[in-house]
Amino acid sequence: MPLIVMCGYPCSGKTRRADELKVYFEENTGRKVHVVGDGSVGVERNSVYGDSQKEKNVRAALKAEVERKVNKDDIVILDSLNYIKGYRYELFCLIKHAQTPHCLVYCLTSDEQSSSWNTSRDAAEQYTQDIFDALVLRFEAPDSRNRWDSPLFITLKDDTLPFEAISDALFKRKAPRPNQSTQSQPLSSVNFLYELDKITQDVLMAIFNAQKTSVPGDLISVPGATEKIELNRNINMAELRKLRRQFISYTKLHPTENTGHVSNMFVQYLNKSFH
Repeated sequence: MPLIVMCGYPCSGKTRRADELKVYFEENTGRKVHVVGDGSVGVERNSVYGDSQKEKNVRAALKAEVERKVNKDDIVILDSLNYIKGYRYELFCLIKHAQTPHCLVYCLTSDEQSSSWNTSRDAAEQYTQDIFDALVLRFEAPDSRNRWDSPLFITLKDDTLPFEAISDALFKRKAPRPNQSTQSQPLSSVNFLYELDKITQDVLMAIFNAQKTSVPGDLISVPGATEKIELNRNINMAELRKLRRQFISYTKLHPTENTGHVSNMFVQYLNKSFH
């Protein structure tokens, strides 16, 4: 069943809106609604959002919890910052694989308003000002032109949520079609893992070597791919290897029947990760 992704600055009203949606859908659809958020995985916000590795672990835990909750009967609401567009793209891939619709609810506030709401909270529930400012600075606003941010519903602090429009987006719209990168398929070749390892390693070396003579903004051709790498900054080998490991882990679970697609799939994955 559908996924609703909340998004917004810290203390922008996301949890209040998630609660309103939960009440609406339980009363009007009779379906069970699961709210997955920082509280459900025991987040101590200043500790987590002040440490990039802890934050990555929390995002992974939230995504895993969403994946466990998504089923054919229930509605899932992800109540967290969801401020990184690459993470929202990962969630989009998840719902494509699950073949269920989704939408994004963006609680739009000024940083001054959210900061005021933050300082009005109990001390134990506040973000420190440094953490708050850093999160606002890193925030990547959703854009309805991106398929992973669409349908997008923007709500201001005094607005009434467009419940019927959100319901229509979830129940009267077809799920996005799975593609090669999200469709689960059986392994068709005993050499698949070997080919996956070799192809991705060749792509990494092509990027690493091309960076020696290229500048940010250049398009880089890689072996076996019709699409090109779009680099807006220099990427070190440690980051490239980490992205390669992540791609391999996902592709092992969702292999393609045609290894000829792997290079383009990896290029698409890297381009989403770089931007």
